[in-house]
Amino acid sequence: MVDNAGGWWTTLLLESFPVKFQQTNCITKMRLNCPPMWSVISVLIVLVPIWEMGCSGLTLNSVPLHQVRMYQRSGEEGAHHRQRRSWVWNQFFVLEEYMGDEPLYVGKLHSDVDKGEGQVKYVLNGEGATSIFTIDENTGDIHATKRLDREEQAYYTLRAQARHRHTNLPVEPESEFVIKVQDINDNEPKFLDGPYSARVPEMAPVGTSVVTVVATDADDPTYGNSARVVYSILEGQPYFSVEPRTGVVRTALPNMDREAREQYLLVIQAKDMVGQMGGLSGTTSVTVTLTDVNDNPPHFSRKSYQFSVPESLPVATTVAKIKALDSDVGPNAEMEYRIVDGDGLGLFRITPDPDTQEGLITLQKGLDFETKSSYTLRVEASNRNIDLRFLSLGPFSDTATVRLNVQNVDEPPVFSSPFSKMVISEEATVGTTIGTIFAHDPDSTNSPIRYSIDRNTDLERFFNIDATTGVISTAKPLDREVNAVHNITIFATEILDPLQVGKGVVLITVTDINDNAPVFAIEYETYLCESARPGQVIETISAVDRDQPQSGHRFFFSLTAEAAGNLNFTLRDNKDNTASVLTKRGGFQRRHQNVYRLPVLIMDNGSPALSSTNTLSIRVCDCDPDGIPQSCGSENSMLSAGLSTGALIAILACILTLLVLVLLIVTMQRRRKKEPLILDEERDVRENIVRYDDEGGGEEDTEAFDMVALRNLNVVRESGSKNRRDVTPEVPTLFSSSRPPPDNGIFREFIWDRLKEADVDPSAPPYDSLQTYAFEGSGSAAESLSSLDSLSIDSEQNYDYLSDWGPRFKKLADLYGHSNGGNLFAS
Repeated sequence: MVDNAGGWWTTLLLESFPVKFQQTNCITKMRLNCPPMWSVISVLIVLVPIWEMGCSGLTLNSVPLHQVRMYQRSGEEGAHHRQRRSWVWNQFFVLEEYMGDEPLYVGKLHSDVDKGEGQVKYVLNGEGATSIFTIDENTGDIHATKRLDREEQAYYTLRAQARHRHTNLPVEPESEFVIKVQDINDNEPKFLDGPYSARVPEMAPVGTSVVTVVATDADDPTYGNSARVVYSILEGQPYFSVEPRTGVVRTALPNMDREAREQYLLVIQAKDMVGQMGGLSGTTSVTVTLTDVNDNPPHFSRKSYQFSVPESLPVATTVAKIKALDSDVGPNAEMEYRIVDGDGLGLFRITPDPDTQEGLITLQKGLDFETKSSYTLRVEASNRNIDLRFLSLGPFSDTATVRLNVQNVDEPPVFSSPFSKMVISEEATVGTTIGTIFAHDPDSTNSPIRYSIDRNTDLERFFNIDATTGVISTAKPLDREVNAVHNITIFATEILDPLQVGKGVVLITVTDINDNAPVFAIEYETYLCESARPGQVIETISAVDRDQPQSGHRFFFSLTAEAAGNLNFTLRDNKDNTASVLTKRGGFQRRHQNVYRLPVLIMDNGSPALSSTNTLSIRVCDCDPDGIPQSCGSENSMLSAGLSTGALIAILACILTLLVLVLLIVTMQRRRKKEPLILDEERDVRENIVRYDDEGGGEEDTEAFDMVALRNLNVVRESGSKNRRDVTPEVPTLFSSSRPPPDNGIFREFIWDRLKEADVDPSAPPYDSLQTYAFEGSGSAAESLSSLDSLSIDSEQNYDYLSDWGPRFKKLADLYGHSNGGNLFAS
């Protein structure tokens, strides 16, 4: 080749050796570790352009370079010699995943400076130098000491240099080369997004796309077929198929029915090496679910249904439920029902239940067994959402017959009108008939009816009703102004079966009469300025009337006959239910008269007309220039009499002082009166609550209670016995210890005395208190048999009187009697 820069031709001569040549630019690539099948090249002459910054003279893979002869071009004067570059670079290749025991030979570095005298050593630096790659510093042989993985690192960049062995000075410039890791098929395809789930409508045509699966291979896609993947289906045939190159899963069979099978599990395989033998493979699963379409018409499980319906059911009650079956789900199974024929079209209606898709037959009108005992309906059920693609499968509707049998029940009485309106005047006298209601028994028994008023709706008992005829009359005088409308409930009860009760409502309106006279609309406070002029309007009055005439109110205002001739005021009727009060003169003075009272006569237009006299109070006041009252009455007169503001304050202070003294006296008296609440011991006969925090000594503990009353009610208390702390000790003895029982009259007299004392006691607390008397009653004629008061068996007490008490006490008489006591237990 021609060196454009220098014009020199360079010839590179290589001796014959087994090698494979690849020329890339100025780099000669040679693989010495290739199989021996390569041919032997005898002589190869390569023309290499020697560039200024081009190839170097170091050969790779143990390729020695001969001396290059340089020839001068013909015609040129003087030979221009350029120094030959001594480095020639190439690339190394090494297989990944080498499993041998010895280090893997990669290649050889050789410099033509090295004459084989051992003066040159080779040094390797860069990625993996000394850790992965080693170099024989004498021969330049490069070995890989570790197993390489292209998927971890595809190539290594290293730097090589030839140095003088003794001086360690470089004999060649440092140059960079690459060791590429050559791929082998050591990675299987993987589905990174698996497993897959997909949905496809049922009845989908063949070839419908379901899902696309993607497998990735970590091997080198640019080298060989290690990363070329093809897809196949292992499980899921013949229902589905997969495209080998794209991985698109499609339906393979028509008319797949969700109702027959809803879910399919596919196994998809991805294999590299274009699916050839020896390729690696990976699998994933695809779950395919068939979604529903409306391809099944509804149908009733039976063609006829029969139900029983009580005649007493109220309107809007569900009387029957029917359901049309549909194999579809969701919106495709939603139903619509309608009554297409029958004798109950206006009496019943059918609507779908949105949750269960049942047809609910509800009652539109009341049933009557005596009128009609059965009804027949023909009901149609159809799909709400119809898919036009499947109309050829048949009509998407079905019909069934529903028979409803009315059951007879004992019904309560029924009013001819459940709501009645009546009118009565408020001037009606007691006993006036207002109206009549009627109820009947709808059953065949036709029981007589008894009427009554629900008094919860007529608390003041204004009305009565005849129990037999149902005639309603007044029981009290009515007043429309108090209650204009009465809403009462009437009970109708069957005489033969009182449990059957019907209810009716009667609305009684009370009409108005003119029984109330008009009065002032408000309580007027009229003020008159001292500077008022004659003819000045000082007040406008109006009236109200509790009556409500149909033609409306019309009031007439005038002064009474006594006040008509007064010289101070006059009244003008404004003809609009108001009147104006005017002054007749001026010069009013408070000191002469501070209040004027003007009687006004108000009359209504009722028949008969009613009137009332109302008094208007007019106070004379001192007003400002705008006519606003400043002070009225005789207040200033008091001030002018010599009572200054300070005097008034002193008077108020004296009054407050007196009030404080009175309050103190009252408080002290109250405290004195409260002291008797702690009763003296002589009058305290009430029980007090005594708290015990221990279990004490039982009957021996007599500090708080007198145990004599418990031992024997008829034993006289001794004066030396311990008394109760909360009971007066001087309680008179009520009973003696004699054998006859005490007189109950004495006991009653004792109680009454105590009650009287408690009632008249002024110091008794104003609340209920418990009065106890430590008396347990008079018992039997045998007195107390309690062992608490029994004497010892050695006592000399005579018990012979026990034999006089009859056979019930014979055993006791034998035990305690003297006559047979000696041989009582003799054999």
